[in-house]
Amino acid sequence: MNLRIIVGSTRPNRVSDRVAKWVADEAQTLPDTKATILDLIDYDLPLLDEPISPQFNPDRKPSPSVQKFLDALAGADAFVLVTPEYNRSYSAVLKNALDYIDFQFAKKPVALVAHGSTGGAQAVAHLRGVLPGLRSFTTPSATFIIGRAGEIIDETGKLSEELQNDPRGPQAALKATLEELKWYSDALSAARAAEDKD
Repeated sequence: MNLRIIVGSTRPNRVSDRVAKWVADEAQTLPDTKATILDLIDYDLPLLDEPISPQFNPDRKPSPSVQKFLDALAGADAFVLVTPEYNRSYSAVLKNALDYIDFQFAKKPVALVAHGSTGGAQAVAHLRGVLPGLRSFTTPSATFIIGRAGEIIDETGKLSEELQNDPRGPQAALKATLEELKWYSDALSAARAAEDKD
């Protein structure tokens, strides 16, 4: 599985980047998996400024900064969106990035990892309604980090030792989420390959 993990926050003092490192470390334990973190802070995406929705513009000519982002998504089999919850939803910078996508997510699964005072539950709920618009879908499982993620995940992406072996804790939840993502990724990769042969 060629996995892209998108950091859905660019604000100062964010913790989504720590969470993304934690996700990447766990993903690397899956068989035949390569995980790459895409940090939106590295892509200078203006507020969506294209005259036609990307999926419906056959003559689309993305700006160089947008093309850089789209190229980084290319070749992925699956995605993880790491999102904070801001004002009962996911971040504006993540929505803007998703709005630039045309077909990079099509027929591919997306897992959701969220953090916030309620574990990012409302951010996840909103993303579940958005991803079908990109011809994708979210996996049934998601991972929720309740409270201050920065207090349990350090700057290197390591979860606190007391939670690493908790059978009901975030590590166990993430493991289950990623294993499920891998199952859907493998199944859909095979389906896309069969479709390409037709």
